[in-house]
Amino acid sequence: MSRKIAVKLIMELRANGLSQSSIARSRHMSKTSVNEVFRIAEEQHLSYDEIKDRSSDEVYHLFFPHKHAEETVYALPDYDYVHNELTKVGVTLKILWQEYRDQCTATSHLNVGYTKFCNGYRDEVARKKLTNHLTHKPGVIAEVDWSGKTQKLIDQVTGDEIKVYLFVGTLPYSQYTYVEPCLDMKQNTWLNCHVHMYEYFGGSTVRTVCDNLKTGVVTHPREGDIILTEAYEALGDHYCTAIMPAPVRKPKAKASVEGSVGKLATAVIAKLRNNVYYTLADLRVDVLAALKVFNDRPFQKRQGSRTEIHDTIERTCLRPLPVHPYEPVTWFYNNKIYSDCHIVFEKNHYSCPYQFAGKKADLRVGDSFIEIYCHNERIASHHRFPYYTIDGWSTHDEDLPESFKQAEWNQERFMKEAQSIGASTLAVIQLIFENTRLPERAFNPSKSVLKLAKKYSAVRLENACEMALKTLRSPRY
Repeated sequence: MSRKIAVKLIMELRANGLSQSSIARSRHMSKTSVNEVFRIAEEQHLSYDEIKDRSSDEVYHLFFPHKHAEETVYALPDYDYVHNELTKVGVTLKILWQEYRDQCTATSHLNVGYTKFCNGYRDEVARKKLTNHLTHKPGVIAEVDWSGKTQKLIDQVTGDEIKVYLFVGTLPYSQYTYVEPCLDMKQNTWLNCHVHMYEYFGGSTVRTVCDNLKTGVVTHPREGDIILTEAYEALGDHYCTAIMPAPVRKPKAKASVEGSVGKLATAVIAKLRNNVYYTLADLRVDVLAALKVFNDRPFQKRQGSRTEIHDTIERTCLRPLPVHPYEPVTWFYNNKIYSDCHIVFEKNHYSCPYQFAGKKADLRVGDSFIEIYCHNERIASHHRFPYYTIDGWSTHDEDLPESFKQAEWNQERFMKEAQSIGASTLAVIQLIFENTRLPERAFNPSKSVLKLAKKYSAVRLENACEMALKTLRSPRY
């Protein structure tokens, strides 16, 4: 049996500043052996502080894991296989050791014990710097945060600088990262950034780890349930991801995104620092281009790149995106449903089932839709009119009673009733319709005018209309 190299002693003397020649001469060692220890230490970035608490045998096998392997009577585990299997969800060292033990039994070989199996894997990880796979599994976690670093836009009119905030999301396993510039850090912006991040990743993760920001977390007590904002919890439900705020004042709980922020400061912010941007859209285009370069760049201490590992391994482990993306919503409470079976929001009209006319309803409003609730039950849903639309009418035929559809909700009917009262009444009703862009918008005021005939008589209504036409260009009720 050949004599083992005193690796631990060589590393200690190296840490004390002795040269290779001095160590070989003073300790009567082969200069080749000393050179080999120095070379491995430099290649693996190992220092004496990292190994001083280990035994001499452990340090030797850390440097020379396959040397003198023939001396053992055990069948050594394939730690490369172990490492790759550990990346799969649910796989543990205990499971892999049991499989290794069963394989040894089947082939009549001796297996190492569980403790030695784990120690061997730990040494292999330390030697090859494979710590990422130990702590993260693909598709399990996404970490999100606001970057402390900011960018800026220039106001084209005043020349003032406008601060731009950066949303950052990272998949810890692949380190694949998403960045989005934003003009504020409000709740809807925060939620929309999540939507865009999941789309960029190609799916959602089992857990989404965030900071304890007010737009997402209501309370985070040391003991008891964490309470999220209603909208943030709804987003988690929509994407089947558990929103998990990191422990207070513990940045290591989301170390990947914290680390990405520093790297992105160089890869994105510094790269674009001399560019002048006047619109957020232009800035976003260049940020995404710089982000692609960042994700495509090969790792220094790991094979592949962020993009390669994400596309080949992690993307297939993500949960599929829902058919429709999540939309942040705002609730508006106690809105009246009018007798015409419509509710008014932003000067536009949306129909409700006629059974609810006269009652109060709550509105759940998204960017593209409006849902109407009565007693916590959704009774109607509509596409939301664009912000520039006024006096829009969204009416479902089934929401209206038969009387509305056949008689009252008919312009010809209004004209006939007005004509039966008198020429002046007819002229007033005609003016009401002419001064309204949509015929439906004239129904309520016309109905109110005609009802006066029942309350005061047709003669008095006709006289009132005649007087109104003399003094008013557009008489109303």
